[in-house]
Amino acid sequence: MKKTTWMMAAAAVVLMSSCASKKDLVACQDENKSLSTLLQSAKEDLAAKNSRITSLEEQQRGMQQALAAAEAKYAKLQESLDKSLSNASQNNISIEKLVDQINESNQYIRHLVEVKSKSDSLNLVLTNNLTRSLSKEELKEVDVQVLKGVVYISLADNMLYKSGSYEINDRAAETLSKIAKIITDYKDYDVLIEGNTDNVPISRENIRNNWDLSCLRASSVVQALQTKYGVDPKRLTAGGRGEYNPLQSNDTELGKQRNRRTQIIITPKLDEFMELIGEAPETK
Repeated sequence: MKKTTWMMAAAAVVLMSSCASKKDLVACQDENKSLSTLLQSAKEDLAAKNSRITSLEEQQRGMQQALAAAEAKYAKLQESLDKSLSNASQNNISIEKLVDQINESNQYIRHLVEVKSKSDSLNLVLTNNLTRSLSKEELKEVDVQVLKGVVYISLADNMLYKSGSYEINDRAAETLSKIAKIITDYKDYDVLIEGNTDNVPISRENIRNNWDLSCLRASSVVQALQTKYGVDPKRLTAGGRGEYNPLQSNDTELGKQRNRRTQIIITPKLDEFMELIGEAPETK
């Protein structure tokens, strides 16, 4: 009897130990899954921050180039003044007029720098507002960059359109509405919608080739921005570049996927820059 009781007690201990081990294993697995999720989120945040750093560095290089060009122009005018001063006794040159020209040029250069700085600041705010409004899932299919004072929003074709079509699908509506909100807020910018394809030939009813497809896709986005989201059509331009503006080689499926895209290009109004050119002081 005692032997039987002892054996039953031992079995109970083994059973309890086994249950405890299984609970520990499940707890460890849950904790490992949670840590993996946190790690993946951290990686995504790091990738987004690295992309932002790259964009800021590109803006800085653009400003440095503009300043270098301005300094070069100033140096040329200063050289002209120095030469005029050294040859004043031999040449009939009005030093006072030349100094006035240099002063006008300096004012114009400062104005250009101020306009450039203002444009860069607006673009930075625009880009930040846009990226903050997009979800992590949307940012996987939407690339936002600022290059030489122009904001480029690149959207993957499989996010926007039905396969091989120019019809916008339902899941693109929320993303386009956020982009339209940004466009509407920045009324001093023009918007070019540019369609791009890979080099795979297409021939369907009303679509003769990739030129047609890229233009029709751009036109679909323009009309959606106008009719569904209230963007002023006078600010919008639709254009297609077919397969002739690739980002990568079309020799791989990944390259073709990158090349199939629609870009929303936001730029300061061209007439403002033309006015600046017209205000430039004449030099002799």
